[in-house]
Amino acid sequence: MKPGFLHGKSKNRTTSSFQVILVGFLILILLGALILMLPACSRDRTVTPFGDTLFTAVSASCVTGLVVRDTATHWSLLGQIVILLLIQIGGLGVITVAVTFFRLSGRRISLAQRNMMQQSISAPQVGGIVRRTGFLIRGSFCIELGGAALLLPVFARDFGFWKGLWYSLFHSVSAFCNAGFDLMGVREKYASLTGYAADPWVNAVIMLLIIVGGIGFLVWEDLRTNGLRVRRYRLQTKLVLVTSATLILIPAVLNFLLEYRTLPLRERVLFSLFQSVTTRTAGFNTTDLTQMSQPGILQMIVLMLIGGSPGSTAGGMKTTTVAVLFLAGSTVFRRRDDVECFRRRIGQDVIRNAGTIFFLYLMLFSTGSAVLCRVEGLPLLTCMFETGSAVGTVGLTLGITPGLHQTSRIILMLLMFLGRVGALTLVYALLPGGKNPPGRKPLETVTVG
Repeated sequence: MKPGFLHGKSKNRTTSSFQVILVGFLILILLGALILMLPACSRDRTVTPFGDTLFTAVSASCVTGLVVRDTATHWSLLGQIVILLLIQIGGLGVITVAVTFFRLSGRRISLAQRNMMQQSISAPQVGGIVRRTGFLIRGSFCIELGGAALLLPVFARDFGFWKGLWYSLFHSVSAFCNAGFDLMGVREKYASLTGYAADPWVNAVIMLLIIVGGIGFLVWEDLRTNGLRVRRYRLQTKLVLVTSATLILIPAVLNFLLEYRTLPLRERVLFSLFQSVTTRTAGFNTTDLTQMSQPGILQMIVLMLIGGSPGSTAGGMKTTTVAVLFLAGSTVFRRRDDVECFRRRIGQDVIRNAGTIFFLYLMLFSTGSAVLCRVEGLPLLTCMFETGSAVGTVGLTLGITPGLHQTSRIILMLLMFLGRVGALTLVYALLPGGKNPPGRKPLETVTVG
């Protein structure tokens, strides 16, 4: 991207930031799709159709994991490297990576660029944003390399040292960025991690990477600064940790009690916990999802829509959105005026934003499901799972993705894109910001419920 593009020309800096984020992702996707068309990127050295490369580039850049070509068997080493780079840039954020290169080249980071960085990682303020971004980049690379080192003994044993090294790095980055892309198709196409379903080491490492990548960079900073002094944590950190733990443990218990009752105890625990963790935007699976019960599939759809946390590599409507709406509902039930949590009051603007995000995601999800069901003639629950996976940038599938018609693929690509950049980002980028009119209109009561 050119310096002028990053600086922006709009007088409205907030809108300009959202526009740059939007266009940045579009450029990344288009560039990735064109590179993947090169014969050198496929194993058989032929040109992959643009429709397939575009879908792959969208899925990788939006860290989703839905694929129409098996990553291990169709793409060459060069193609896999391109996909991994798209995952890395998409996970960290286009603006974050671009401005980091600007900083490494010795250029001064302008105020407009700092505003974009703030929007990109959902930071609370512009002050200290360059330092935060540096911590984000360094921390991400260290965690990914650490994850690769932990996976290496297993993958080197199974695939040889050099191939195992590549597999370790690829799956570590994919897990940390909550992407769900895998290279296990060498054993069976679209197998994901089913071959390691009973391996506690691989399960533990992948789950840890998913969770760390999904809680958000601001939570990392809070944990690094304050350690175990919980009272000093920001309200957002407390909400993220409590909500994330709840959304992992309760579904895991339900899976253990209802879905995997015929398995031995160790496998039952691993299956239950892994599916609970991966469903919230990671996209790996260790079990055949088509064998799950309909209530189990519905539970996964809900978790996919919720997703990870703000400022993380994950997508979805975010844990804090659900937490704020839950707290707002409990405030109504208790007939109180203010929404409070951990002895802090949550502002009305936050509650309005949470309600808007929930509404937008629900509209995208329900509309996409209905259209997919009509176009493909598949059961509605199956289409809901696929669209929930796309808009939540998860990547789990019931096996229908490769056989979808072009119209359905376009719908999924739009959902993946909106799920990653954020529905509100699109609205702010496309609609001009209006000033509040002078004075306030007369108040009148409307009955609801």
